[in-house]
Amino acid sequence: MREILDTKRKALKINLDEAIYGTFAEIGAGQEVARNFFTAGAASGTVAKSMSAYDMAFSDAIYGAEDSGRYVSQSRLEKMLDHEHDLLLERLTSEKYNKRTFFAFANTVTTLNYAKTNEAHGWIGLRFQLTPNGEANEILFHIRLLDSDAGLQQRVLGIIGVNLVYAAYYYSNDPKSMIESLADNLSVGSVEIDMISVKGPDFKHFNNILLNMFLIAKGYSAAAIFSHDGEVYQAKDLLYKKDVILYRRRYNQKAPIDKEKLTSAIEYIKKNENIKDENLVVLTEITLNDTIHDVEGTVNLDEFVKRAEELIARKRTVIVSNFSRHNLLAQYIARCKARKVTMLLNIANLVNIFDSSNFGEGYSGQLLSYIGNLFRKNIQVYAFPHYLGKEQKMITTENMPTSPEAKPLFDFLIANRYIIDVKVQ
Repeated sequence: MREILDTKRKALKINLDEAIYGTFAEIGAGQEVARNFFTAGAASGTVAKSMSAYDMAFSDAIYGAEDSGRYVSQSRLEKMLDHEHDLLLERLTSEKYNKRTFFAFANTVTTLNYAKTNEAHGWIGLRFQLTPNGEANEILFHIRLLDSDAGLQQRVLGIIGVNLVYAAYYYSNDPKSMIESLADNLSVGSVEIDMISVKGPDFKHFNNILLNMFLIAKGYSAAAIFSHDGEVYQAKDLLYKKDVILYRRRYNQKAPIDKEKLTSAIEYIKKNENIKDENLVVLTEITLNDTIHDVEGTVNLDEFVKRAEELIARKRTVIVSNFSRHNLLAQYIARCKARKVTMLLNIANLVNIFDSSNFGEGYSGQLLSYIGNLFRKNIQVYAFPHYLGKEQKMITTENMPTSPEAKPLFDFLIANRYIIDVKVQ
């Protein structure tokens, strides 16, 4: 059983460790992480330097300008880590530091503004050695701050920063504990960690796909996206203003993917919606909602990792999610502010949605809520026809069965092109 220390004890344990020594560079929400180390006591044993550069002119002079103009970004975080870690190696060279393992901690964060009109989020990273003069490792992740008060968000940032430094030095050989410990001493619902990436000589046995699946399985995140080169992406960075085609499948879906059929469907959608290849992202989904458990009842993610790696090897961009229903996935994608999202489904999924027996009492209200969340912000559905072998019948939107109370709403969605048939040979 892992002992969970409170934030002050974690910071003090690090401060009293004579080997750990480094820099804190924080932009956007105050010196929240460094403050925890200073207030814990004995900070001189850990903190070589603590700094902030809030003004863009100062920040650009230190770290370089951002071509995108975005300062709360992975690019800015990596520039901060590069600069601060290089300075440690350049300046701390005397015999006094021979037994030190250096680290550079950085974050770039925006908390809620006064009017509460912005998205509170940030990038947090650590570049660190586990052996003196050793090659550096790196952990970086993206967070969404969910509290409705900027002060509470700053507190969360301070705690999660201490958790990161502690996890790096004390759980670097245990992927599960490292992920779990990032949320130590945090209230449920205060933060979402929606992607994590690790690299370095001491992380050769770590799998970034598995780490991100841990985040989802633990409830720290709802989904993770992996590109066809195996890299993990922060969802909004990948999908912002893009045309997205999303192919949904359950992990244990029996029917195999017909590659030619899928390719034809994607081409059909591109032509119908005038989508250009340079602005297109095609996502194949794996849902953890069909979670596999081992003999002890705990989540076994190995099969999901294997499936994701198979798809990535075929040059697919994969989204792993924990969404049981299409409307929840639609809300997630809408948050990423894609230009247009097309969900590619088998029409059998629509049959289930428009069948009142699947919803129970209060079907009409539930259906309205479901549809309102599904078809929001430029989201539409393209439906594969479904062949009923016993009846020798092809089901499309033209002959799809619906409950009587759902038929007018279904007809409205068809007439306004929210639901469209896929017509391929």
